Amino acid sequence: MAPALPQAADTRSEPGPVCGSCRRRAPGFDYARSAAAYEDVMREALHAFKFRGRRALAAPLGDLMGEMDGRLPAGVPALLLPVPLHPRRERERGFNQASLLARRVGRAWRVPVRDDVLVRAVATPSQTELDAPARRANVRDAFRLRRPETITGCHVLLVDDILTTGATLSECARCLREGGAATVGALTVARVV
Repeated sequence: MAPALPQAADTRSEPGPVCGSCRRRAPGFDYARSAAAYEDVMREALHAFKFRGRRALAAPLGDLMGEMDGRLPAGVPALLLPVPLHPRRERERGFNQASLLARRVGRAWRVPVRDDVLVRAVATPSQTELDAPARRANVRDAFRLRRPETITGCHVLLVDDILTTGATLSECARCLREGGAATVGALTVARVV
């Protein structure tokens, strides 16, 4: 039986306090929201989902993220974009966890999800054991924008499972900004605190 998941964190829709690392180095995205802290039961659930193939966890984790719609500072986005995996990594894992989560959130918010706008062009090593500077270097230029006309002037929301240093989400946001997105937010199940 899967562990019981915590309720969505009570975050504010106003900008709120900025974390120390974001003050030192501004992220590429305009805002980020996470449904929970990456600890205890949430860590176990995300590991089971991502590394042990427990795809059924996409439903409760995605539902938890879906509760964040009223907490986005720029309102509900026009488009949800899951952070892409490199095709080789996706074949190895059998699924893209960000895509499963985005689809669940998209259904709840009635917002389209597009897997074909942002692609991971470079097969980077896992970020798991890397510090923040190494993570940024690891994902630099790893993503490509394929359909810029779908995001021009839009508020888009990147969807991923865990926000650690923000390196991957920032690099994705950089691509989207260069392609003409007006606002780029990030939504994750959990955030490392």
